[in-house]
Amino acid sequence: MYKWMRLRGVFSCQTFLNPAHKGVQNTRLTPDALIPLQKSHLKRFSPCRRFSDHDSSDLLQHEAVQKYLQGLVLEYRDISQRLQNESASESERKALSKRHIELIPLATAFQNIENTMNDLKDLEALSESNSVVEDPRMVELLKEEHAEISKQLQALREVLLQTLTPCDRHDTNDVILEVVSGRTTGGDICQQFTKEVFDMYENYANYKKWNFDIYNYTPSDYGGLHHAAVRVSGENVYKFLKHEGGTHRVQRIPLVGLSSRMQRIHTGTMTVIVLPQPNNIDLDIDPKELQVDTFRSRGAGGQSVNTTDSAVRIVHIPTGITAECQESRSQLKNRETAMRVLRARIYQQIIDKENEEILATRKRQVGTRAQSERIRTYNFTQDRVTDHRMGHVTRNIKELLQGGELLDELITELVKHAEKEALLELVTQSTEHQNRH
Repeated sequence: MYKWMRLRGVFSCQTFLNPAHKGVQNTRLTPDALIPLQKSHLKRFSPCRRFSDHDSSDLLQHEAVQKYLQGLVLEYRDISQRLQNESASESERKALSKRHIELIPLATAFQNIENTMNDLKDLEALSESNSVVEDPRMVELLKEEHAEISKQLQALREVLLQTLTPCDRHDTNDVILEVVSGRTTGGDICQQFTKEVFDMYENYANYKKWNFDIYNYTPSDYGGLHHAAVRVSGENVYKFLKHEGGTHRVQRIPLVGLSSRMQRIHTGTMTVIVLPQPNNIDLDIDPKELQVDTFRSRGAGGQSVNTTDSAVRIVHIPTGITAECQESRSQLKNRETAMRVLRARIYQQIIDKENEEILATRKRQVGTRAQSERIRTYNFTQDRVTDHRMGHVTRNIKELLQGGELLDELITELVKHAEKEALLELVTQSTEHQNRH
């Protein structure tokens, strides 16, 4: 804002400036505080339209979102006044203080937007003054400052959206990630593709500086992969990987065989399963409900084959959930690992039951995010990856499978897309609740 302060000093334009607001109590809620001044450049918002890279303005322009935001700001104002009332009981003040703290980020973000909008209006008023119009140098400075403030305003709207978006309590958790080969129309492209996807996530973990610990790895013939389970730990792992769960489809020409010679395209699938693993899973599992089997680990032969029954398979009898591990030569370590995976799978089942009613009512174009849905297609012949939840197309499959920057860009777009969809759903539910009451 250095240019803006300099311009204020040069022109002494106090007549163009409004007094700065000192707090949210004095905030006047207007649509202009939420949407750009250049309204003609906005696309009309529709809940059925997929979000693009510039949808923060569209979303904040939506009437239901504005009403929801207005309600939260008014709630913050009301709580602030009630906290000044000394007659409130200690328990009431405690509850109000907790809610007040929750709303502070939103109130601050809203106030920052309104202050920036005031600066932008003042700047436009100044640009229309005769003294500025006659000075080409000042006109150019004002244009630069207008672009800078507009960019800052867009960033502030993104911050406001973040404060409105509901948080997933598991976002900071580590995960158990599994890859499972599916069926194919011919050849062994499923097993080959499963290995490529597994390597992609291992490289992505390295890119994000996460830990990648293999629990189970069952290779197939000719260098493919039937199944693998790993623990990925680090910062916000579940937040970035949770949308990878689902069916991944591959379309390619096999490298060998008759189909390769005839250039015949085959279609196959593999499944990615992402299970959040909280640091402390409070599950009471009765040992009597577990069936524990041991067997010799499978391998490629030679010295890699274990000659003792060190591999462990555990079945939770009431649910039928199974977990196994054969990575270590120690049966005890394999049992501990298998039990950890089993707990994560049972915990995921509990989460699914808790969210069953919510998932049943979701009507969003990204789908229910169920693990059984086809979420992405990798078309090798056209060098194209399509994410079906947001219609996002990425070129250069080889680079994407390297698990670096290109994959990170795709996953980041998915996170933003899902957050905006979650906000729209929250606003819709809030509106329906208010209409019922």
